[in-house]
Amino acid sequence: MKAMILAAGRGERLRPLTDSRPKPMVEVAGKPLIAYQVERLVRAGFHQIVVNTAYLGEQIEQFLGTGTAWGVEICYSHESEALETAGGIAKALPLLGERFVVVNADIWTTYDYSHLLNIPEALAHLVLVPNPPHKPIGDFGLDNASRRATLGSDHTFSGIGVYQRELFSGIAVEKRPLGPILRDFIAQRAVTGEVFDGAWVDVGTKERLKQATHLAQTQQPK
Repeated sequence: MKAMILAAGRGERLRPLTDSRPKPMVEVAGKPLIAYQVERLVRAGFHQIVVNTAYLGEQIEQFLGTGTAWGVEICYSHESEALETAGGIAKALPLLGERFVVVNADIWTTYDYSHLLNIPEALAHLVLVPNPPHKPIGDFGLDNASRRATLGSDHTFSGIGVYQRELFSGIAVEKRPLGPILRDFIAQRAVTGEVFDGAWVDVGTKERLKQATHLAQTQQPK
């Protein structure tokens, strides 16, 4: 199974740090955010990674190269402007397989990506987290009995998921968010989920960058 890292975001709320570098290259404890994702995917057993880029994307490609330093094959899907999540995945489909993992570059987490290799077949599988303080109203719910994602708001989408190609097969390559598409299929009970209650930070602000740095310095990845 291939994995895709979403790395096209600019990170306006992290300026001026992102005035001269793309958000995935912002450092947490001396290491770019995207490096943590590559390392964890490789440790989990992924051998091929697709990275989408836009703003200052050449810095990401120069840093990661072809993936040789990590023992993985890395290729790129370039966007002249960020296409948001669904648009970016749709553009990268020719580089992906029938089923693939997608992770956000701008999160720091101890989630074990190897769990995603053994998810029962579903149109999509979402890793959810408890709603963080900055987001008291979440994105989705979860029916614990069936493990189906619901249209509730008890949990926040972590930016980690497994998707079937057909979820994006009819989507044009244009700016398009993923949320509305997922909600349509959640309503059809075609999306499963799980809740991860370990370390996870959406590094979207300077305060959360400090939080991720503290976690990186005090917690060993598992």
